[in-house]
Amino acid sequence: MSKSSRSQSRQHADTLKEADVIQGAYISLPQLLALRHKSVRINQAQSTKVMGSQSGIKLSKVKGRGIDFAEVRAYQPGDDIRAIDWRVTARKNKPHTKIFREERERPALIYVDQSQHMFFGSTQRLKSVAAAELAGRIAWQTLAAGDRIGGIVIGNEEQTLFRPFRTTRAVGRLLNQIASANQTLTRSAFIDTQESKFSGLEQLRRLTQSNYRIFIISDFSGDIESWSEQIKQLARHNHVTLLHIQDPLDKELPPADHYVITDGNERLQFYSGKENLRKKYANEFAQRWDRLQELCRHESLAYATLSTEDPNWDHLSWV
Repeated sequence: MSKSSRSQSRQHADTLKEADVIQGAYISLPQLLALRHKSVRINQAQSTKVMGSQSGIKLSKVKGRGIDFAEVRAYQPGDDIRAIDWRVTARKNKPHTKIFREERERPALIYVDQSQHMFFGSTQRLKSVAAAELAGRIAWQTLAAGDRIGGIVIGNEEQTLFRPFRTTRAVGRLLNQIASANQTLTRSAFIDTQESKFSGLEQLRRLTQSNYRIFIISDFSGDIESWSEQIKQLARHNHVTLLHIQDPLDKELPPADHYVITDGNERLQFYSGKENLRKKYANEFAQRWDRLQELCRHESLAYATLSTEDPNWDHLSWV
């Protein structure tokens, strides 16, 4: 990281102290770099939870033969006789065995949606900015916990995949691509990114091995069944957390009035005071929300909603 980048990072860190979350229509690389100074303190008890099977620097709650002694307990059929503690066995006149905690790492991958549908927001900032900030916070917290971090950035023009590494430079590359994809978004664009979103999930699946932590940050627009199928496949051998970025206008239409909306290609005028229209709009969102929550009842899946109107994310820990 260059001296100018570090200087800009510190300047934006000072700005972040005044504003608890990043606001506006766009996000910059210095703002994402500054999030490193906003990382919450890692809860040691929480950070020792593991789902990985590779050697690393974090202690697992899974007990077995490893490098860190955990306890001595009475021998049980099937225990490795090489682990018998002969001193305790002689003292208690019953066989006892040593139990160890294995070292495991928890590599994490972040799916960051910076496609056209995320370029929307009615309160404080756009969903694309909220998603970018959340990805930055997760990346810095993961690195601070000593784990490898990578992911994929879904933009309007391209999908960029990052293999997980445990370095500040690797985080910087990921955040730089997030900022670049974010800054290419424009209200005049008309781009269908549904196929790109789902192919991005397929790329992520090919990158994973097993027992990865995967964070999917999106508003989950589009075909909910396609989302569901791809997410189920990812969750077969990994732990997947869906982070649903929402805006108040996703849930219900604005107050009764005449409005003009555009998707960058067509313009539509409508009156939001029609009761049947308001109910249909709210019901469609509620059904999508319920479907995602139902999907995440599986033990390998988790679900959380975050809004563009949230005032502070400093208390949230992702490690």
